[in-house]
Amino acid sequence: MITSDPIGDWTWEITPGTGDIRPARAVEIAGAVWNVLNRHELAIHIGKTGFSVRSVGDMRDVRVNANGLPFEEEPLRSGTALSSVVAQAESLEGDFLISVRVQCPGFWREPGAKYRAEKLFALQVDIWKGSLIVVTLETYSDAWLTMDTREREQAAVHAENAPRLAAALEEVSALLGCAPTPGDPNRHATPTETGFEDLRIEGPAYDDSWGTFDVPARARRLRSLLPPSEDEYPEVTEYPVRYFTIQRDGRTLGFIWASAADNAAGYEPRTAAGDDAFEAGAGWMLRLRDAHSRGFTAPEALDWVAQLPPQQEIGSIAEGAPQEAPSLDALEELSGRY
Repeated sequence: MITSDPIGDWTWEITPGTGDIRPARAVEIAGAVWNVLNRHELAIHIGKTGFSVRSVGDMRDVRVNANGLPFEEEPLRSGTALSSVVAQAESLEGDFLISVRVQCPGFWREPGAKYRAEKLFALQVDIWKGSLIVVTLETYSDAWLTMDTREREQAAVHAENAPRLAAALEEVSALLGCAPTPGDPNRHATPTETGFEDLRIEGPAYDDSWGTFDVPARARRLRSLLPPSEDEYPEVTEYPVRYFTIQRDGRTLGFIWASAADNAAGYEPRTAAGDDAFEAGAGWMLRLRDAHSRGFTAPEALDWVAQLPPQQEIGSIAEGAPQEAPSLDALEELSGRY
């Protein structure tokens, strides 16, 4: 499953012996770690980057803040958006927190297949007051675990992916000159220096942690993109559902659905599609609200929405007729896994 919050994280702290560490160094380190991940297809170009400079004395004093920049193969090459922002940071004087955060698309594998997630990892490099470097790596996939986040053993998936993660962590440690500090145990798993503890031994901290935490978190994120409204269908049902696949440029962004037996309807974002899944989903939810205001039942709304003219920014319906899932949980599973 692809999660909204990290499955686990690792941190490396580096204190160089001499010299002031300039802002460009944060990007150089991020690029070097990215290259390690890239060798194992855990990060592939092009990622999304955020870059910020904050005063250590007052974190509200933001001198530079840029988000959504492309993280290219040579991020500091002259003419790139990131190089221009870094040049601005290089001109500043004072004690700052320099932060580079990179969203890393990458591949997780199953026997005979591999799947892309737009945020398989997130990489952050912080420079504190020009003297301390902190590198943090987070993962948003359970492919490295012996049991997935719905409590099912996955020996074959673990065998395909865990060695890739272990090799990457070892290479990053060699690059940075120190071993990582694994993050604390969380609701999903317990990180170690080489990956994660075996969930089959102690068991997970929560039953179905993905369904318990990620499904509500996705719903909250989607709702945060919408204005308040009373024109809404219930978004929970115990009945089978009919649904359409939403695609844009050949990539699945999510699923719009309606209950087959009550008046529930909604949209399930495909987590692996990243931010695009939620941004498109807001558009489809507005269409459902329009249907509700017209007095359509949920099944009627699904058919009505399918007949509306396509809009490039929110994608289009891929099928000529709706598909069926035995439950909303089954559709949520589909949207979170692939």
